Amino acid sequence: MIPQNFKDIISNTENANLFQIIAMIIFIILFLGLVVYVMNKPKKYYEKEENTPLSEDN
Repeated sequence: MIPQNFKDIISNTENANLFQIIAMIIFIILFLGLVVYVMNKPKKYYEKEENTPLSEDN
């Protein structure tokens, strides 16, 4: 049988649960890293973007 998509390839392996756990851990680490990165920026960094919708310049 030729696998039709990635789900077929992963579901036919013995360690499918392990791959899912590893993928979830990687996603959580990347998401938390992004949140920490954004929260550690100073507020002055975002002032220009904050006022952009209110400016009348075209």
